[in-house]
Amino acid sequence: MAHIHEKIDFTVALFVVDSGKVLLVLHRKLKRWLPLGGHIELDEDPEMAALREGKEECGYDLQLLGDRPPTTEPGTRALIAPRFLDIHRISDTHEHIGMIYWARPIGGELRRAEEEHHDLRWFSPAELDLLQPPLSGAIRWYCLKALEEVGAAAPLAFLG
Repeated sequence: MAHIHEKIDFTVALFVVDSGKVLLVLHRKLKRWLPLGGHIELDEDPEMAALREGKEECGYDLQLLGDRPPTTEPGTRALIAPRFLDIHRISDTHEHIGMIYWARPIGGELRRAEEEHHDLRWFSPAELDLLQPPLSGAIRWYCLKALEEVGAAAPLAFLG
């Protein structure tokens, strides 16, 4: 999706973990290893955007992991909180506020979004340091944190 505001956009990033590995894509345009993700569209909430981006970019149906407060009532729907938030510069005049989620696959089949990515692969913690081009410090940190937290969690510990 194109930028919806000239100065700032809201985005989602998904660190998908399964069997002690994290899923990353080699972004075609940016030529960098990144998590799944993208812009939140005007007709979406962050959860909807995360699940849509995950399905489009890797073929999996995903379960977002995090806390959902028990506050849903008429007129209010509680959302799963992102694990982290960040803001990152895209250009001299544009930034993204990133909502960073942990997720795990619950269905579908792994497939690469060929128009967006050169590659799509699972990586163990040791393999992260061998990537070319190298991961940014932030992406590496999020990968390791997701692997630590999702790997240590009981299967139902994060359900919202």
